[in-house]
Amino acid sequence: MRSPVASVTPPPVVLVLLGITTLQVGAAVAKTLFDEVGPTALVWLRLAVSALVLLALTRPRLRGLAGRDWLVVAGFGACLATMNWAIYQSFARIPLGIAVTIEFVGPLTVALLGSRRARDLVWAGLAALGVVLLGAERADLDLVGVLLAALAGLMWAGYILLSGAVGRRLEGLDGLALASGVAALLLAPALLVADSAGLADPRVLLLGALVALLSSVVPYSCELVALRTMSPAVFGILMSLEPAAAALAGIAVVGETLQPLQWLAVACVVVASVGATRRAAAVVAPVPD
Repeated sequence: MRSPVASVTPPPVVLVLLGITTLQVGAAVAKTLFDEVGPTALVWLRLAVSALVLLALTRPRLRGLAGRDWLVVAGFGACLATMNWAIYQSFARIPLGIAVTIEFVGPLTVALLGSRRARDLVWAGLAALGVVLLGAERADLDLVGVLLAALAGLMWAGYILLSGAVGRRLEGLDGLALASGVAALLLAPALLVADSAGLADPRVLLLGALVALLSSVVPYSCELVALRTMSPAVFGILMSLEPAAAALAGIAVVGETLQPLQWLAVACVVVASVGATRRAAAVVAPVPD
């Protein structure tokens, strides 16, 4: 007999779109707090709250984990920490939509490398065109912000590759919960030199916890449920909407506007991602930031 909870579960497409929306709204809310607390401190707060929530929900079994299992989890956590730190530092310097567009080149590269079709060179070229177009409007671009977004994309690619290894070794969200804890621990020493005074403000703590829920717990949960019935190809195509969603969240929450060429650049990367994902359906790019 189907449970009452299952009968009211939204369609998987709705769940994925909800996860994309909350992720980018959470990022936009985080950016509004940068005047009160530094990006590094806010990333640590997000990771710490996410880890506590996920560990409480999953209660992962530690007994029986081999040294190699912990090594994979540690690598996963290192990618998670670096990815989130880099993209938040990028958010502090360039618009959300541009930062996520550059970051998305990481998972797009994984999708293209997973395909052996010569025609996928078209998608690679379209993505490259998008990145070049971003550089055509230099008024809003900061070189350090661009490089940090690229680093976040590189770590996102590593996150995707390691997520498969973690999934094979640990059940459900156990690996993600443990990796989130590792990520928070790895980033904790940075609080000694980061602008973290704002963490003493209850309002900042509350909004930081909200960011953690919007950008981590809700998207991860939505993906977990959606992927039970959704094909990886459809999931990957929907995930290609991330750059556009980030740009819209930047407009709605932060008041950031993009120039026409920058919107065209976002469109190029989105279309390239849809094309590459449709051809490389076996590659799934989960939401990390």
